[in-house]
Amino acid sequence: MAGAAQGNQGRLAGKVAIVTGGGTGIGRACALAFAREGARVAINYSRSREEAERTAAECAQAGGEGLAIRANVSQVDEIERLVAQTVERWGRIDVLVNNAGTTVFAPYADLDAMTEEVWDRILAVNLKGAFFALRAVVPHMRRAGGGSIVNVASIAGLRPVGSSVAYCASKAALISLTQTLATALGPQIRVNAIAPGFIETRWHAGREMNAEASARQTPLGRNGTPEDVAEVALFFATSASFVTGEIVVVDGGRFL
Repeated sequence: MAGAAQGNQGRLAGKVAIVTGGGTGIGRACALAFAREGARVAINYSRSREEAERTAAECAQAGGEGLAIRANVSQVDEIERLVAQTVERWGRIDVLVNNAGTTVFAPYADLDAMTEEVWDRILAVNLKGAFFALRAVVPHMRRAGGGSIVNVASIAGLRPVGSSVAYCASKAALISLTQTLATALGPQIRVNAIAPGFIETRWHAGREMNAEASARQTPLGRNGTPEDVAEVALFFATSASFVTGEIVVVDGGRFL
C-alpha cells in the first residue's frame, strides 16, 4: 500500500486525512476522492466495520492508503484515540472531515419525541463530536504547517427541512461552529462546511419523500449523490487556499 501512495503525484500526495463516518455514503465518497489524489486516509467507523474495511481497501486500489479505525465520536477519549492511532501510523494530519452523524425521524410538532436522551445523543455526535475531533487534530495540523477542516452539516441547518427539531438544531450549531472556529484557527487552518440537501444514501432510503418527486422539484433535475458532496470536500482540502468560514449548499437548487 505504501508504494501506491508514494507513486501517486496527486494533490494530496503525502497528506493524511481523517474521515469520520467514513465507511459508507458521503464519508466513503470523501475517503475515495482523497485517495485518488494520493492521500492516506483514516476511515473512522462506529458500527460499519465491514464497510469501513472495504473502503480502506478501495482507497489503496485508488492510489492512496486506507486504514479503518473504530471510534465512537460521541466519546472524547475515543476521538483522541482515533487521532493518536492516525498519527502513530502516518505521522501527521492535514485534513479532517467531520462527517459522522445521527438523527431521529419525528414530526416537528411532536415535541414529546424530543426527549432529553434524544437531544443528548444527537448533539453528542453531530456537534460535540465534531468539535472534539477538531480540537484533537489542531495541534497536529499546526505542526504540519496547516490544514483543512470540513464539517458536513446539512440544508437542515439553514432551512426547516430536516428529520427532526433536534437534528436541525444540531446542524445549525455546526454551521455556527464552523464560522466561529474559522476566525479562531486562521491563518494556518481553514474551517468550512458543506450543507447537503437530498443525497441518495441508505440513510434516506424510504424515510423522506419519493426520490422521483424530489428530483422533479430540483432545478438540476436529479437528486444528489455522495460523490457530489465529496467533490466539494476535495475542493476545500486542495484548492480553496483563500476560503474559510464558508458554507456550500449541495442540493442542485432544490431548496432555493
